[in-house]
Amino acid sequence: MPEERSTIGTRSNKHRADGSLDVGRIGHSEHDAGNLDNHRPGLWSIHDTGPHDFLRRRSSGVGSSALKWKRIDSQQKVEGTRSKASWKSRPPSWNDDDEPTWWFASTAIPLLAATLGPLANVLSIAALVTYWRMCLVKGVDENDASECAWDRLSASLVPELNGQEFADPRWCYNLNIVSLVFGFVGNFFLLCNFTNRIRYVIALPGTIICWFAATGILIGITASMQIYAPPTRPQQTYTQGFWYAILAAVSYLICAAGLMVNMLGFWLGHYPHRFTLTDSQRTLILQTMMFFVWLAAGGAIFSAVEYGPGTETDDESDGTTSAKWSFVNALYFSDVTILTVGFGDFYPQSNVGRGLVFPYSVGGIVVLGLMISSITAFVRELGTENVVKGHKERTRARTIDRTAKSSLELERMRTADNDRQTAVSTVFDAGNSSLPRSPRSDDGSHGAASGDYRRLRSKTAARRATTWAPHRRVFSSRPTRLVLLRAEKDRFEAMRRIQRSTSRFKKWYGLLMSVLAFGFLWCIGAVVFWQAEKSTANEMTYFKALYFGYVSLLTIGYGDLAPKSNAGRPFFVFWSLIAVATMTILVGDLSDTIVRQFKQGTSGIADFTVLPQKGIWRQLLNRQPRVIAFMQARKERKQLEEGKEEGLPYGPEPDDEVSQPTIDELASEDTTRAELAHRLARSIKQVSQDVKNGRGKKYTYEEWVEFTRLIRFTADKEDNELAEDEDLVEWDWLGERSPMMANKSEAEFVLERLSESVGRYVRRVEKALASNEEQQKDRVSVSDSSRDTNQDSLSHPNEATNIV
Repeated sequence: MPEERSTIGTRSNKHRADGSLDVGRIGHSEHDAGNLDNHRPGLWSIHDTGPHDFLRRRSSGVGSSALKWKRIDSQQKVEGTRSKASWKSRPPSWNDDDEPTWWFASTAIPLLAATLGPLANVLSIAALVTYWRMCLVKGVDENDASECAWDRLSASLVPELNGQEFADPRWCYNLNIVSLVFGFVGNFFLLCNFTNRIRYVIALPGTIICWFAATGILIGITASMQIYAPPTRPQQTYTQGFWYAILAAVSYLICAAGLMVNMLGFWLGHYPHRFTLTDSQRTLILQTMMFFVWLAAGGAIFSAVEYGPGTETDDESDGTTSAKWSFVNALYFSDVTILTVGFGDFYPQSNVGRGLVFPYSVGGIVVLGLMISSITAFVRELGTENVVKGHKERTRARTIDRTAKSSLELERMRTADNDRQTAVSTVFDAGNSSLPRSPRSDDGSHGAASGDYRRLRSKTAARRATTWAPHRRVFSSRPTRLVLLRAEKDRFEAMRRIQRSTSRFKKWYGLLMSVLAFGFLWCIGAVVFWQAEKSTANEMTYFKALYFGYVSLLTIGYGDLAPKSNAGRPFFVFWSLIAVATMTILVGDLSDTIVRQFKQGTSGIADFTVLPQKGIWRQLLNRQPRVIAFMQARKERKQLEEGKEEGLPYGPEPDDEVSQPTIDELASEDTTRAELAHRLARSIKQVSQDVKNGRGKKYTYEEWVEFTRLIRFTADKEDNELAEDEDLVEWDWLGERSPMMANKSEAEFVLERLSESVGRYVRRVEKALASNEEQQKDRVSVSDSSRDTNQDSLSHPNEATNIV
């Protein structure tokens, strides 16, 4: 075993300046130590200091090696103890340079809770102000409803919406109040967390505890009601308040469970505890709260104004039956009014109520539109920031993997690709994915070494692994398509193709997600409506439920089908508020994809037929390069034949084939600094206008050549300050620092770099002026001293003679 350990060697683990872990082999064997000139990089191919470390440690003997292994084991034990203590005491520290992960848990879940929290409060209010049981016997008043005497005749029973409510047990009412208080307190803690009034580690657990408590209380009293004081079927049933309590409990549970995931991500160090709201997110929270306040206020106002009999259509009677304008019925009326569905099954009869419809409907529609607009913007922003950028980064990484800059490199990559065809898979580590895995040694000692590496690996490096995301690469018999990109313009065009591919992915991915969300809500809602309404006058089937959900989502509202059960109406209020927002997002994605293509196709057909455009045929020919090349060659042959007949020289020009210069060559052209400074000022003015227009302008390669020249001409390679920001001046079009990979538009990127170039130019001019002033002062001081010397010699000629 000692011989095997000395043969295998030890490993050196150190951290680089950027936070990544530098791991290399100290040595391999005595044979390797004797061939230092032919030494190859270590097992991890990170650095070439292995032979020197090996000789230094080899000279110290076996005792030094054993001491080293003992030190590593003790260090691992200490770090393991520290990690356990850290888990028990506090979450890992967060650096501002770290990039957050778990984007859905860090951003989407808190805002989802902030959106559903007020809705859960409204549902809880509806459950509180409404009795949970009712009597369905015709002619029963409030005093006899609890006994609910029934003659066993089905004709004496009224529809569910027209039953007579009776009081609940006192314990149910009191606990319902407590659950509502917990719900409001949890929402208050969440808002304080968003505004940073209360610390994250205090506010978020407070919200989670309060909402879980509200959930537990609501579940407890609904279950207790079913066990200890259930309605007597079929003459009694649960009211809308009971079902509102169940929906409120579900809403609180979803929000609390989501916030627990958010807390877990913070505790594991995936993102910081600070939650900084953007303007759009702050607007979304405020508009959501305003909408649900408006909805609840409508229920309270209309129930107070229209209290008494309303009007509903019922197929079982002569067309009219009475239903009270309770808070839950008025809440349903407010919902179908704001959503512009208008089934017509419930409407105000008093002049005051009809007059209030004018301002209430307009205000509700405006607030609803603002809220849905904010939700749509947030969903698109979230998808762009995470899903779309991840797709773009993966596409760029794949392009780099199969890109070569020279024929020799391309041939070497093809050879390596052919050698890999027999491999099954290769897994890249999340923290150091560019490091190849070492093959497992025969003696099994590599397992301990890799375990040491995993324990000593930096978490920061794992979080920063954005260029090489962890993925499993499977090699099949199909060879990889390699691409040769010699010129810089080729790499520029390759990045442009990646941008176009990402743009298409963004549109169609958003449409796919919207269609799936819409289909899920539509089908699941149809199942619930089918089960809730199948025993009512609707005689609901699943097909009827699909039809009802479709006309409701499109806000058509024929009125032939409407929710008529105590379970159907509360679920419709809950489902419609979520489904209508999803429908709006779907319509927006359709307008960006299918509708836009249809519009472009219609305009294209009109350009050739009804409204012909000038030069349209030329544009069509320009899209066919083969036709253009054929016509150009035919024109050149005709010109050559005419030149022969007239005796003119013919043939290609001697310098007709000129290679495309790179950006470095164009940027180093002989141009005076004054002229470049003048161009710099004009370019800043032009780019500022592009930023102001805000249309996402994309510059051509030639424009980038000019911008790059203006950015680089002020760069001084000897300047230490510029050496730190070298990536701001030098970049690769397919690299991670490419302007096309920035989190800003190209115009903003160029304007920022040009402004920095102006700053460097001004500093250089100031240095030159200061240097000239110093030289001028030195010159003046030298001339003054020489003048004083001459004056002294003239005033004392005898002393000067004696000195001589």
